[in-house]
Amino acid sequence: MIFANIAQISNMDNIYMFMLIAIAVLATIDIVVGVSNDAINFLNSAIGSKAISMRTIMIVASLGIFVGAVYSSGLMEVARKGIFVPAMFSFNEIMYIFMAVMITDILLLDFFNTLGLPTSTTVSIVFNLLGAAVVMSLIKIGATDGQGFSDLVNYINTEKALQIISGIVMSVFIAFSVGAIVQWVSRLIFTFQIEKKIKNFGAIFGAVALTAITYFIFLKGLKGTPYYKDLKGSIEGNEAYIISASFALWLIVSYVFQAITKKTILLVVIAVGTFGLALAFSGNDLVNFIGVPMAAYHSYEAWAGSGIDATMFSMEVLDKKVPAEPLLLFISGGIMVVTLLLSKKARTVAETEISLSRQSETHEKFEPNIISRGIVKGATQLSKYFNLVLPKSVQENIGKRFQTPELVLTKDQSIDAPAFDLIRASVNLMVAGILIAVATTMKLPLSTTYVTFMVAMGTSFADKAWGRESAVYRVAGVLNVIGGWFGTAIGAFIACGTVVFLINMNPTVITPIFLLLTAIILYRNYLAHKNKSLNISKDDILKSSESSSIQGVIQESAKNISNVLKRSNTIYSNAINGLASEDINLLKKNKKQVVKLSKEVDNLRDNVFYFIKNLDESSLEASGFYIDILGYLHDMTQSLEYISKVSYKHVDNNHKKLKFKQIKELSEISEAIATLFLDSRKAFDSHSFDKIEDITKRKNDIYSILKSDIKSQVKRTRGADESSPKNTTLYFNLLLETKDFLKAAGSLIDEYENSHNKSS
Repeated sequence: MIFANIAQISNMDNIYMFMLIAIAVLATIDIVVGVSNDAINFLNSAIGSKAISMRTIMIVASLGIFVGAVYSSGLMEVARKGIFVPAMFSFNEIMYIFMAVMITDILLLDFFNTLGLPTSTTVSIVFNLLGAAVVMSLIKIGATDGQGFSDLVNYINTEKALQIISGIVMSVFIAFSVGAIVQWVSRLIFTFQIEKKIKNFGAIFGAVALTAITYFIFLKGLKGTPYYKDLKGSIEGNEAYIISASFALWLIVSYVFQAITKKTILLVVIAVGTFGLALAFSGNDLVNFIGVPMAAYHSYEAWAGSGIDATMFSMEVLDKKVPAEPLLLFISGGIMVVTLLLSKKARTVAETEISLSRQSETHEKFEPNIISRGIVKGATQLSKYFNLVLPKSVQENIGKRFQTPELVLTKDQSIDAPAFDLIRASVNLMVAGILIAVATTMKLPLSTTYVTFMVAMGTSFADKAWGRESAVYRVAGVLNVIGGWFGTAIGAFIACGTVVFLINMNPTVITPIFLLLTAIILYRNYLAHKNKSLNISKDDILKSSESSSIQGVIQESAKNISNVLKRSNTIYSNAINGLASEDINLLKKNKKQVVKLSKEVDNLRDNVFYFIKNLDESSLEASGFYIDILGYLHDMTQSLEYISKVSYKHVDNNHKKLKFKQIKELSEISEAIATLFLDSRKAFDSHSFDKIEDITKRKNDIYSILKSDIKSQVKRTRGADESSPKNTTLYFNLLLETKDFLKAAGSLIDEYENSHNKSS
């Protein structure tokens, strides 16, 4: 539809209609991309606590999104006049700005999502508008005599823009602080032994939470809708009565619910909170997706009926308040709901936020850095000073209330268990929903991503989820996320400014080109993401042993060993083939695969503490077996890392290709290892080791071939056949590392066979 009439664009009037249609289509794509990646922000608390089923969560969230769509009309003014002064621009310039914003917004969000970096649709749209408006203003200033850079303030709504930007930045600190304070007080009251406390105080806590959610989200949120005029007289001046009546109603509901169902009212709080947060998300973030298209539509509508040339028509019409079309809001809400229900990305748990806020130990997603180490050391030192001030009795009382139940879970078991309890989930939803709703009523498009994420980080910090064992990783994760937000802002400003500059040069040519490029990039990123997810089957991923008996440990280890042999064979074979064909892309991908395998083995080693804790008293000897197996797996991956690294480095540095004899010898070794590992895998998969002697014999034969090849290379080096020091060094390194690789694999097989026979 977008490209069908490109050839027929013969005058400037047609290009604006073409742009309007393109912006409408891009808006639909923008909603899908945005919701697919932002939806998890308001689902994380419910998913992380595992309080209600996934089906119920999706239904409740969908209803919240649809209802919240009509709450967003007040925020539409941000796209119209919140960033720039419309009267300073003509119609054609405004359309160029809006076109550039939509193209850049989609590409930027898709780029960050493809990389797996967190981002914010609010920051993206605000800085896209700002970048495009600044560049267009500079173009106009440069073409106008007597104007200079200082006149930029006449084009940009600096006061409102700074208010929006400062509101976004402040929301980070406010969300973290408020979340931490509310959670600390809540935990002080309920402790981690919440079953008894919930019976006594659960109804009151539930009533307070539900009253706050309903008042701030439903009543305060009404101010952003065209329906508020009819209810204004009944609400304003009666807030105290409404809050009191709401609290009394919810208190009764809480007691009745707990008495009838014998379940905690916190389940209702989480359900209502998810609905409210979805509603607040929709009300605040819908402007990110359709604010610009609606402004473009109103601009085109005003210009089309004027009869004035597009370059002469002033856009001061955008200064006037225009009511939002309810039909468009409902359609947009419908698209958001359908996306939420059908999108695979929206259904996938956002492990970043949940892993950073998980109460127990888990597989950490981020590596510590110098800043995270400094922050943790500083916070530790600060806590020591506080301990000197606080009386010891107070410290002990507080410590008891924050004492967590002693449950020893492996990191894999921790992932399957709830990330946090119902108290924290309720606080996350309540605080985030209230902060977003308050900002919505003030018509400040704060980032729902920032608020929900930082509230979750504040509550996990207050809950002491960031202990000495995990703090440096968690803080590094938060810093990575915040860094991604700054990257979004800078990238949006620069990219959108560049796009509007190019469109302004020749809109009839550049606009279709950009649209075509957008479609190609989106499709390529989709295929790349799909292929990346299919690189390694879930069945091939290494899993920690969860058995408590030696027989169980031996059986579970067989699957891991088989998978390592399979993936090791592929990695070794790719290294030799990539070296032989000088295929740099294959070698580059191979390096990534071996790093992934190495990380999985390291994760198994990190889990040894939980493995030993989980063993039966009669099976403690399994710990020695398991530690030895992991040691051999680690040695194998180290050898593969070295082989992959030197092969890639040799080709990447454009050194001489290996000689034919060298490649032939390496290929023969690779084929022999492939056959050896295939037979070994069959033995592990079937737990049948009757052919193990034959496997050991063939391993020794390969070992002999390696020794022979080393001697042959020594002769070639001393003779006239070999003249390249780099080739000689590489070849010797490959052979020697292959020997170590085979030695570790042989020891692994022997160790497993001996332990298997003993246990049998």
